Amino acid sequence: MTDPTRFDLDDRQRAMLAEMGVRVWWPQAPAKGDALAEAAAPSHAPVALAPGPVAPVSAAAAAATAPALRAAPINPSPAPAGVASPLLPEGLAAMDWSALQDAASACQACDLCHFRKNAVFGVGHTQADWMVIGDAPSEDEDAQGQPFVGPAGQLLDNMLKAVGRHRGGQGAQGAYLSNAIQCRAPSSRNPSAQELASCAPFLSRKVALVQPKLILLMGRFAVQSVLQTTEPMGKLRGQVHRFQGVPVVVTYHPAALLRNPADKAKAWADLVLAMGATA
Repeated sequence: MTDPTRFDLDDRQRAMLAEMGVRVWWPQAPAKGDALAEAAAPSHAPVALAPGPVAPVSAAAAAATAPALRAAPINPSPAPAGVASPLLPEGLAAMDWSALQDAASACQACDLCHFRKNAVFGVGHTQADWMVIGDAPSEDEDAQGQPFVGPAGQLLDNMLKAVGRHRGGQGAQGAYLSNAIQCRAPSSRNPSAQELASCAPFLSRKVALVQPKLILLMGRFAVQSVLQTTEPMGKLRGQVHRFQGVPVVVTYHPAALLRNPADKAKAWADLVLAMGATA
């Protein structure tokens, strides 16, 4: 009988985890407090995964291996002093997808509108079970008008495939991708509190339209925008938060994982937690 407390990964998922640079260890007899993964290996190193019959990753398996889900309501940080109310299009909270995208393209609620090439709205099926929210657009994202492109986007695609999902997929196989803000800041500097506030209503409306079963926040500015807290990532990971009634899991942005490969094993643990939160 297959042990229900472990994953059995197929060849594709093994390859995707190898691309992430993760060496995954599954205990034969898990005890409370066991780690989900060993320290990450360099992306060029061989990946050691658990033996066993080929089977897809399932939500039930994820729930069995994930740490106990802890509902962790955030105590929002107060809005920074001096942050002006954003000048937003009228009726934004009731817009459909077409109107919302048009409004984003024409938005002038903050000064970033003067620097963008394209408003980076979002990509993916609008009825996906997962919604992935990143930080601010990179130069490549600004040029293409899509979130999560280039090497960081490729890594995200591999991460999603490892848990049976992909951008553009519908329902349980899908993930809709967006960013916390829609315009690139000059020289890709960090977004200000006012800029995050200006885009927050757009992001909130996207969540209302997608109605995801899970939100994956990738990066600290995505966290600040959605959870309204400046708590460090280390204190927010490993817990299930809530936004508009939707479970939220916090993890690292793929661009950060490319800079710090040792965090890839932690990101895999976050994906397992996310799978368990939607089981």
